[in-house]
Amino acid sequence: MIVVTGATGNVGRPLTRALAEAGRQVTAVSRHAAAVPDGVRHVAADLAGPAGLEPALAGAEALFLLLSGDLHAAGADPADLIGQAVAGGVRRIVLLSSQGVATRPFGPTRIAMRELEDVLRGSGVGWSILRPGGFASNALWWAESVRAQRVVAAPFGDVGVPIIDPADIADVAAACLLEDRHSGGVYELTGPEVITPRRQAQAIAAALGSPVRFHDLTRDEASAAMAHGMPVELAEDTLDILGSPNPAELRVSPDVQRVLGTAPRPFADWAARNVAAFR
Repeated sequence: MIVVTGATGNVGRPLTRALAEAGRQVTAVSRHAAAVPDGVRHVAADLAGPAGLEPALAGAEALFLLLSGDLHAAGADPADLIGQAVAGGVRRIVLLSSQGVATRPFGPTRIAMRELEDVLRGSGVGWSILRPGGFASNALWWAESVRAQRVVAAPFGDVGVPIIDPADIADVAAACLLEDRHSGGVYELTGPEVITPRRQAQAIAAALGSPVRFHDLTRDEASAAMAHGMPVELAEDTLDILGSPNPAELRVSPDVQRVLGTAPRPFADWAARNVAAFR
């Protein structure tokens, strides 16, 4: 049995599907009831609560651990989840970490994630660590304004980073959960090229077959909007990277190709697959 946390999200959903299609028994964990692929067990659990993962761990041998926003907040202790998994008999854990652990090691949320990586390394079970950069699916923040006004509003319109398609993260996670050769691996996951928000808007417009205007937000405007969906510290760390990426954050990593044998998907591919969200 493989347990997938965040199973209804942009990474967890394709990962759950990939594992089920590989013939593995899967338990999909999310905070609320949700539809899952045929044959997949679903468990509703609040990972920030005292019981954490315990309701989902019966018979589990492997775990994909994705931290929701409240588990990044001050006072949260996601290390408890690793302890619960090990105590429950899990023998392999794949952690979705962050590129910033290496590129911005002194940011508050990065320090906490580095500590969690260290807990995993010392847990006594097999492990892999995935460190993605920015997600292509963050463009869904623009979906409402694109539908209503054909406008993308974002900060730092001409500053790019090599954002990654969550489907590639899911495929790498599946490989790490299913293949022993990835035990002890730390993978930095990026897309195939640096792409700016303005160029992302152009790709969405191409997928729609309709013009989309770009509107530059100030950092303060962007910070206020992001704070509705994530802890303030995480929002500020994210804006630091988006506004002033350092050379390591501009680097296109070979790790997706190394694990999967195929190049990472470009943003235009993500936009075409998800165009319905913007119609």
